[in-house]
Amino acid sequence: MTAGAPAGPDRRTITLDAVPGLSGLYARGLAGSALARLRPSGGELALPDVALRVAGVDTGDTGLRERLASYGRLVGEPASDVLPAGFVHVLAFPVATALMTRDDFPLPLLGMVHLANAVHVARPVVVGDVLEVRAWAQDLRPHRRGAQVDLVTEVRTDPADDAPAWRGVSTYLAKGVTRPGTPDLSEARGGIQPGASDSAGAHPLPTGRWVLDAATGRRYAAVSGDRNPIHLSALSAKALGFPRAIAHGMYTASRALAGLARERGDAYDWTVEFARPVLLPGTVDVSVRPDGAAWVYQGWDARKGSSHFTGSVTPRG
Repeated sequence: MTAGAPAGPDRRTITLDAVPGLSGLYARGLAGSALARLRPSGGELALPDVALRVAGVDTGDTGLRERLASYGRLVGEPASDVLPAGFVHVLAFPVATALMTRDDFPLPLLGMVHLANAVHVARPVVVGDVLEVRAWAQDLRPHRRGAQVDLVTEVRTDPADDAPAWRGVSTYLAKGVTRPGTPDLSEARGGIQPGASDSAGAHPLPTGRWVLDAATGRRYAAVSGDRNPIHLSALSAKALGFPRAIAHGMYTASRALAGLARERGDAYDWTVEFARPVLLPGTVDVSVRPDGAAWVYQGWDARKGSSHFTGSVTPRG
């Protein structure tokens, strides 16, 4: 790897040779999380002042094309040479994960809770594009149950472009980590919990229902590379405090996005906030409906009344 020019205020760029594999990153992250438990608490937390960069990510590779086709079949995306925003997230996610496994990243990867995502697609990323991916962490701030942080990832089809073709901000919570300040309760209200239901209030009339079998997490792991144990089996999920395996949050969000493939156009904003996990096997009632210039979607457990996720897709054409 090499160090390069600044990627922002007081942030230098470190170029990796290739997109790292998630399996190795999770192994490193688990070891780092164990060591973090042994460190004395009470010190000031500071995010690493670096951005990780990978150049030359070839989307025309045969293996990637096959992976895209499998992803499309799994989440319901129509076959196309345009990479949907959820698949671009899959390609870029390991670079952001590599940042979270650095020795100077102050939060333990083990137990990190995915709260929300906000993605801006400025122009299509198509099969054959050669991508540059950058990722960094910012805005470490208090949450009512710990500390939250944003992982920012940008994807360019031309490194000379000032604005990325795709930009995603993933918000995570480190439970129990103390961060000075007053939590902003208007932000990232949700968070995947091992617990059962919440009081979600009334839900709209459903426009669809997803019936997810026990292997849903393993199938998404196969196309995304995200083999976090909480998604793979009841046994591995129970070891981490969940009653059964849970669906990947980005699987549910990407499936909702796929249902709006005709409406979203080539440029759009896509958001999701996660509330309670979808236990596998499980059934999710879903509502997708227009709301002004946007389409809003949400998923919930009709039997318990608990919310799983809410989000929106806003065309920017």
